[in-house]
Amino acid sequence: MNEELEKLKGDKKLPLSVILKRTFKYIRPEMMTFIIALVLLGVNAFLDIISPLFSRQITDELVKDNINMHLIVNVAILMFMVVVFNQIFLYIESIILQKCGQRIIYRLRNEIFEHIENMSLNQFNEMPVGSLVTRVTSYTASMSDLFTNVFVHILKNLATIVGVYVIMFTISPSLSTALLPVVLIVFIASFIFSKKVKEFFRKERAAISDMNTFLSENLAGMKLTQIFNQEEAKEEQFNEKNEAIRKQRFNVITAFGIYRPFISLVFNCAVALTFVLGLKYHITAGEILAFYLYLSKFFNPIQNLSDQLNSLQKAFTASERIFNLLDVQPQVLDKEDAIEIEKFEGRIEFRNVWFAYSDENWILKDVSFVIEPKQTCAFVGATGAGKTTILSLIVRNYEIQKGEILIDGININDIKIASLRRAVGQMLQDVFLFSGTIKSNVTLHDEAFSDEQVLEACEYVNADSFIKRLPNGINEELIEKGENLSQGQRQLLSFARTVIHKPQILILDEATANIDTETEVLIQESLEKMKNIGTMLVVAHRLSTIQHADQIIVLQNGKVIERGDHQSLLKQKGYYYKLYRLQFEN
Repeated sequence: MNEELEKLKGDKKLPLSVILKRTFKYIRPEMMTFIIALVLLGVNAFLDIISPLFSRQITDELVKDNINMHLIVNVAILMFMVVVFNQIFLYIESIILQKCGQRIIYRLRNEIFEHIENMSLNQFNEMPVGSLVTRVTSYTASMSDLFTNVFVHILKNLATIVGVYVIMFTISPSLSTALLPVVLIVFIASFIFSKKVKEFFRKERAAISDMNTFLSENLAGMKLTQIFNQEEAKEEQFNEKNEAIRKQRFNVITAFGIYRPFISLVFNCAVALTFVLGLKYHITAGEILAFYLYLSKFFNPIQNLSDQLNSLQKAFTASERIFNLLDVQPQVLDKEDAIEIEKFEGRIEFRNVWFAYSDENWILKDVSFVIEPKQTCAFVGATGAGKTTILSLIVRNYEIQKGEILIDGININDIKIASLRRAVGQMLQDVFLFSGTIKSNVTLHDEAFSDEQVLEACEYVNADSFIKRLPNGINEELIEKGENLSQGQRQLLSFARTVIHKPQILILDEATANIDTETEVLIQESLEKMKNIGTMLVVAHRLSTIQHADQIIVLQNGKVIERGDHQSLLKQKGYYYKLYRLQFEN
């Protein structure tokens, strides 16, 4: 897990060749579009390069004793047409690239989200949510810039630089050769700048990701922060992370602050040399003007390259962190020959199961039991005994290290995960509701369910007792996490959500904890009805809620120490008897 966390934090650096190779995979489906864009780009660059030649011709004509106005007008018209066509090609190229880039990013975002969905629960417990959100939103936006702007314009600017220098050399080899040291200085400075700014951007991205993780966690826990008056402590932590971003951003700004004025200084020196050496080499006025214009066209792409190198480094850093996430393989996967099960009878068997979340810190130790179809089985024991772990293992939230878990005599590792989880309805203590309506939370946006089916499910679990009082009924809007409902009301909705999906196995993990007495009566009535649906597994600390279970399994330190129904366990006068007496006395 540590290795995966390092990948997620971006600690694993990927070679540039690997980043380019993996990035090209997303470009390949759009290759024809990119080729068309590159052709337009080449035409655009060519028209841009030849435009100063018209200025040279007009200037040379103007300094003659006999000015040919007809030639000047024709050249000016031709120059105007070149500029117009240049802008048209530029517009078409931009539209093509933007549409192409958005299609690529659309597919990339879907791939990342699907990959995150397939990760195992224990991986989610270890990976910061803020970091995942940053990858799906911010980093894909940086990669979008890579596809729509950076790649092609770097090629265009490089082509422009080469083309401009070739024409300059054609106009005056002597002057072009004299300016060659200036060109080398510019490229050396750009190389050094690129290398430095890459590391600055890497650190800045890491700091931003750290900030997003901090905000995601602390905004969700703001209530706790205020209860314990920890605002000042949190402000200090935020200031530290904010300072880290400011520091890295300042390094980037400083690098650009040095680079851009330096390039501007070199440009002005090159212009001065052009005028001085132009007289020495007896170059015409038109050629000097053309050289001046070409110097602008030579240095402007270099300035643009510096900005595009900025975007390129951001995109490569973003790509690296996205690929690190995609390299984290889910720990729970379907076997190649896994089977699809349409319906389960509900017989559950644990055979000598050993499980540890990490290393050999065993949570379950050689656990074996059988639950027959339609039975209600309750798990009892102290905190940490392994009750919730057993429920999580049944739906393969985690993989066991030793033993077997079977449903209807089939090892759950041989069953497709989606098929397995579709058959199991889970009702947990902490109910999660999404922003949206009551209906959308019950159906989970499955349009196959009608309003009548939703209402029927709500009535079945007694959720209609409060839904009828709401102005919009099942179309009532819920805020984030359903905070405008009570804990009991949220729990009843989770029951309705489970019932409407018709599972064959029901799991209740402390589903009646922290519920007021009136709501608990409704929940108990719902549970009695739900026993008819299929096999039911219950974890509850309050023993009064499980007295009518067909089987009660008592756990201690990861082992099964007692098993039986309520009356038989009381007669044994063992651990369960002590727990019952303790709660009864209280």
